[in-house]
This record gives sequence, C-alpha cells and structure tokens, in this order.
Amino acid sequence: MTMTGQEALALLEHEDILRLGQAANEMRNRIHGKEIVTFIIDRNINYSNICESECKFCAFYRRKGDKGAYLLPTETILDKVRETVACGGTQVMIQGGLHPDLELSYYTDLLRSIKKIANITIHSFTPTEIVYWSKKSGYSVKEVLLRLQEAGLDSLPGGGAEILVDEIRRRVSPKKIMTDEWLGVMETAHSIGMQSTATMVIGLGETLAQRIEHMEKVKALQEKTGGFRAFITWTYQPGNTELGGEKTSAWDYLRTLATTRLYLDNIKHIQGSWVTTGQNIGQITLGFGANDLGSIMLEENVVRAAGTAYEMSVNKMVRMIEDAGKTAAQRNTEYDILRVFDRKDGR
Repeated sequence: MTMTGQEALALLEHEDILRLGQAANEMRNRIHGKEIVTFIIDRNINYSNICESECKFCAFYRRKGDKGAYLLPTETILDKVRETVACGGTQVMIQGGLHPDLELSYYTDLLRSIKKIANITIHSFTPTEIVYWSKKSGYSVKEVLLRLQEAGLDSLPGGGAEILVDEIRRRVSPKKIMTDEWLGVMETAHSIGMQSTATMVIGLGETLAQRIEHMEKVKALQEKTGGFRAFITWTYQPGNTELGGEKTSAWDYLRTLATTRLYLDNIKHIQGSWVTTGQNIGQITLGFGANDLGSIMLEENVVRAAGTAYEMSVNKMVRMIEDAGKTAAQRNTEYDILRVFDRKDGR
C-alpha cells in the first residue's frame, strides 16, 4: 500500500534517522538490488549568466550590463561539447538564464549545431525557460517544446522547481514561474514523449510539511504521466546570495532524502548529491535510499558561484562508491548501464 503524505510527514518529523535510513535502504535494495550504484559523465555548459529572473537565492546571475555578465560564443559552446565527448561524456546540460535578447531561434539553432558535431544527449533547459520563451515568442508551451525537440532536445532537467509551494516561491523568486506552470510544462513535455527529472531544493525557509507538499505534487503528476526518471534533492547554498541565511544540516538532508525514497514509490531513481553536500555525505546517501550519484560534472558554475565547490573524477567517483561496499557503473541519461567497473581491475 502506498504511503500517504501524512505518513511521510510523520516520518520526516519524528522517525529516528537511522531507522529512517534503514527503511529507505531496504526499499532501494528491493527496487535496484544491493550492489550497483550508477553515475553519468556529463558537462554543465553555462552559456550565459544574464537572467531577468533575479532569484534571491541565486549567486550566479548577472543583469545585462553588469560587470562579469557574459554570453558565450556558439563556437566556444561547441568546443565544450567536443571536449565532453572526448572525455567519455554522454550528456550535456545547457544552462543559462532568462536572457532578454535571445530568441527561441537562438536555442533551436544551437541544438542543431550540437547534434551536427556530436552524438550526445542534450538534457537541458527548465520549465522556467520554456514558459519565458513561450511568452516571448507567442507560441504555446507545447509548440516551444516541439520546436526544441525537433531541433535536438532530448529531455528536461528538473531545475526551477525549488519548493513547489507558491508561498515560498513568491518570497525567494517572485519573478519566476509559479507551481502550476512548472508542473504544466513537465506534463506537456511528458505528453510529447520527452522525459525529465524532478528536483527539490531544501533550506529555503520552507516547513517540513511544505517539503511533503512538493513531493505530493510531483508524485501525483508521475502517477498521471510516468515521465519522471529520477528525483534529486539539493541543499540551498547561501553564499553570495541576496537571500542569505545558513546551510541546512547534513542530517536534515539525509532525513529528507530517505523520505523521498520511501514516499515517491512511483519514481524509480533517487539521486544522492555530492555537489552541494560534499563527497562524504554523498557516499552516505547510498545508505539512505539513493541508487545514483548523478554526474562527475566536467564543468559546473552555478553552485560554485555560491562558494561551494567539490571536485570529482571518474576514479574518485568509482572509489567513493566502492568504499561504500557497492559496485560502480556508468549510465546514460536513460539510466541504461554502459559500463560496470570491476573492483578487481587494479585501479
């Protein structure tokens, strides 16, 4: 029997953290088995930091004309794609902001250019950008997605979700899309065969009940469409941001992660984060329900702008997984396993 939101909230609020982790780990083992933990080799290409959204929790964005504002030349972006392929990468995430001067055609041309030079999955853009381009172009959200898909967009990341509760969104990102718009873009993407991930950012001043409300909305949409491949919980990084505040604790993160595994029983993959919490906590997530550790990230600039930077390589990722008693495997965007690392291979 599926868990209710009230039961999930009770776990998040009151359950002993070790028992919570054990229950999440047992569920992970039932779904995926005990051994394999996956990761992907990809690159976040931040083509521009110019953004009209001006979210209070973001240290990366700049206004047009600000010192340090930039837009990468297309050839520079393509060079980064080539480097990714040369390093064994199978995916790129094109991430920027709501740039006031770029039309939808810029993005479709960019996607086509990438596909011409590389056989690589483009897992890029967020519902925030899709809605922005829809309003700017006059096309419907579905038409924007279809044009991007035709040009080469393979899937959508879950960015821009933060907390899917409008009370929180109005406080931390008042210019950004609200909850129903984020969910609507994802539902539309799923309807045209474009799968996605879902994310949640904790530590923005939300209550535990609001975290569960966020999960409930994602779970309900998944029940309807089945289009979410994975769920990823991130921790807010307050450095250099207008919002400020303190980082949430590792315990809070692990409790929340374990609860997502137990409650989101219709989403197959739960990703543990090392990018915002560090490698040690990333490793511990493998005992709290996570079956995937995301990307080694050949490049990442958004979290780094908030003063948090952890370096990763394939060897470090494999060692981290093996030191947790697991077997490391490289996957692609669809979670197909491309390579299993043999612990006896002498690395």
